[in-house]
Parts: sequence; C-alpha cells; structure tokens
Amino acid sequence: MTDIEKTAGGKGAPPAAPEAIKAIPVKHYGRYVSAVVAIALLAAIVYAFSQGKINWHAIPDYFFDDRILTGVGKTLLLTVLSMVIGIVGGIVLAVMRLSKNPVTSSIAWFYIWFFRGTPVLVQLFLWFNLGLVFEYINLGPIYKNYWSDFMTPLLTALLGLGLNEAAYMAEICRAGLLAVDEGQTEASHALGMSHAKTLRRVVIPQAMRVIVPPTGNEVINMLKTTSLVAAVQYPELFRYAQDIGQNSGAPVEMYFLAAAWYLIMTSILSVGQYYIERYYARGSSRQLPDTPWQKVKANMFSLGRPKGGAA
Repeated sequence: MTDIEKTAGGKGAPPAAPEAIKAIPVKHYGRYVSAVVAIALLAAIVYAFSQGKINWHAIPDYFFDDRILTGVGKTLLLTVLSMVIGIVGGIVLAVMRLSKNPVTSSIAWFYIWFFRGTPVLVQLFLWFNLGLVFEYINLGPIYKNYWSDFMTPLLTALLGLGLNEAAYMAEICRAGLLAVDEGQTEASHALGMSHAKTLRRVVIPQAMRVIVPPTGNEVINMLKTTSLVAAVQYPELFRYAQDIGQNSGAPVEMYFLAAAWYLIMTSILSVGQYYIERYYARGSSRQLPDTPWQKVKANMFSLGRPKGGAA
C-alpha cells in the first residue's frame, strides 16, 4: 500500500499545520517626536495669546454687529461681481490667445503679461488716482462727467480686482481648452459645426473638468483679496472692522473678528467647490469619492460593528 493510500485510509499522520506568522509593526519614532514637537509649539502659541492683553469678550460683542454684517454682504457682492468680470474676460482672452490672428493673440498676451506682472494694490491705486491725469471722462453723446465722480470706490474695486483676475482666468481657461484632444475639434468640424459652436458644444464642456478646480481656488483667493480695497475707501468687512477697532479701542480684537468671518466664508466656499468638482468628475472617474456627509454616515454605522463583518 502506498503512502497516499495510507493517508487516505486514516492510518498515516496528518500534515502539520504551518505556524502563524506574527507580524511585528515597525515603530516610527520620528512620527512620535514630530507629533510631540508640534503639540508643544501649538500649546506655546495658545499660552502666549492667553497671557496677552487681548479683550476676547469684544469679539462676540461685535461679531453680529450691523456694520460687520453689512461688510460681509459687501465683501460677498464684490467677490461675485469681480469673479464674473474675471471669468468672462478670461474666456475672451483665452480664445484670443489661441487665435491664429497674430494681432488678437499679441493683444491678449500683452494684457496677461501686464496684469499678472503688477501687484493688485498698485493697480487699485492707479485706477483710483487717474483723476489726477484726466479731469473728465468724455464718451461723446453717451456720457460725460468729472473723473472723480465717475471713478467711485466700488468701480475702482471692480476694475482693479476684475481686470486683474481676468488675466489669471485667461491662463486657466487656455490650459483647459488645450487639455481637450484635438480630435474632438476635428470631428466636430467634419460634422459641419462652426468653430464657435464647436467651442460651445464640444470643447468647453470637456474643458470644465480642468477649469473648475483652479477656478474654485481663484474664488476663495478673490474673497480674501477684497480686503485690499479698504485702501481705496470701499467699505467692506476689513474696512468696517478697522473703523470699529479704532472707535472701540480694540483694533487687534477686530482683526481677529474679521479673520473669523473670512474663515467662515472660505470654508463654505470650499464645501461648494468640492461638490462642483465632484459633479464635473463624473465622466473621468469610475467611482466618485464619498461626500463628507457619506463619510460621516459610514463612520457612524461602523462604530460598534465587530471586526470580521458578522455581529
């Protein structure tokens, strides 16, 4: 009788089970040290501010003040209007930049070069002080007025922020348009579609997946950049916080208050940006990432569930 038959008949000894491998996790001492150092630095900063001469009670007292809420509203309005100017101008400049016409392409290049190469604050002061150069604005029979009356703080802010943003949006839009395969354009032209219709129906919808993420960052950056218009006398959140701080004798506390409001608004915009990016990623990802609410629900349902799946 062979060994196999003996084993099958139960007369042979069963093979010994392999020993379980005991995995020993690697200890990362550098992580522990860096975590301790970071916590110590954070504690030192918190302790320093707690010992400083800061009237923390002034922040909640003025947090919902009418002037602060008015400044928040004007900040949001200025952000929206400036981004509309920037996006529309950026699309036009991107198309001009990609044009085969050397004149329009050169004009768009010069515009982008100038506005990207000069600081926003300098541009705001240039618009605000052009009244020293031009006494009147004369558009013939359409409009004529003193430059000082025409160039209001709001118009100065819109021109300074919107035109500067158009230069950045032009590069973002150009990158998105170039990201679409040329075969899409060639196929559209073969079907008899005009260049404008090809852009509107084929190219731009596909380019949005590339354009949307940096545009969301530009919106958040624009919200913070609006604080610069306080220099040209436009009353927004930062300007109102400055005025309240000077009148109440708590300027630093009002700066903290303004920072808190900016954090709230940018956080809300970040959530909206996430959902917009998720919407335009539908055609490029097999499985969309979970939303923050879906992650919270998944973590809540996983609590108390035993490892291995079965209860």
